[in-house]
Amino acid sequence: MRRLWIAVLAVALCGGAAGRDSSPAEVLRAQQEALGARLARNDFGRPLVIESEERDDEISGNVFALVDHPFPALSESMKTPTQWCEVVMMVINIKRCQPSQAAVTLNVGRKGDQPIQDTYLLTFAHQVVADTADYMRVRMSAPDGPFGTHDYHIVLEAVPSGAQRSFVHLRYSYATGMAARLAFQGYLSTLGRNKVGFSVVGHDGDGNPEYVRGTRGAIERTTMRYYLAISTYLDSLATPPDQRADARLRNWFAATERYARQLHEMDENEYLTMKRRELRSAAG
Repeated sequence: MRRLWIAVLAVALCGGAAGRDSSPAEVLRAQQEALGARLARNDFGRPLVIESEERDDEISGNVFALVDHPFPALSESMKTPTQWCEVVMMVINIKRCQPSQAAVTLNVGRKGDQPIQDTYLLTFAHQVVADTADYMRVRMSAPDGPFGTHDYHIVLEAVPSGAQRSFVHLRYSYATGMAARLAFQGYLSTLGRNKVGFSVVGHDGDGNPEYVRGTRGAIERTTMRYYLAISTYLDSLATPPDQRADARLRNWFAATERYARQLHEMDENEYLTMKRRELRSAAG
């Protein structure tokens, strides 16, 4: 993230949008300008940049992307707890989502089948921080999580990018304590020992990219899963309502398989069977 903010500062010093008294919309537009080359040329096959940072006890992942959805439609589609539940239920380890007027309550579990009573309950306060003609920002925050993790934040902000596109920024972050660090070290030495993220941190002797691992790799995988769920949800709104739920599951799985090195966990039939069951259970 530091190199992005350095680039944003450079834009500001050269007379760009983000000055000392810049609005959040101007800051986000300056970020888009600073990321222009990376959005245009990358290995994702879409205009997308992902970054992560681990500082003190906080771990954060950020996705910046251009999406082919007009800003008014995007803004209206991402405001309510109910809409967010429809988004997050695509994510592989979210077992149930219950919206209320100002909160989203998640049952978070492992990445396979799991009885709902064995999952962890995580309640996010939901707030529409900004909702104007040229900027939207939604924040969800949870004070506590599993294994001593705390201060969870999911933030989505967006600005128009021409008449038919929007520039979005998704941030996912949380803080850790000693129990969380010990638990994650155990995971990294067993099930997570071969897991990688998306940031390239070097190259091997054959010139192949070496990807970030550890906690930064984990936060990048989680942030990407949530971003792909948002993108899939927006795309699904053009589908007839009675076909949307199943289309979302299929399209989210296909989107994650484009990045199988990082995101593959199970085959499509296993995922669809599990998710359909979870959706039926939540609806019942």
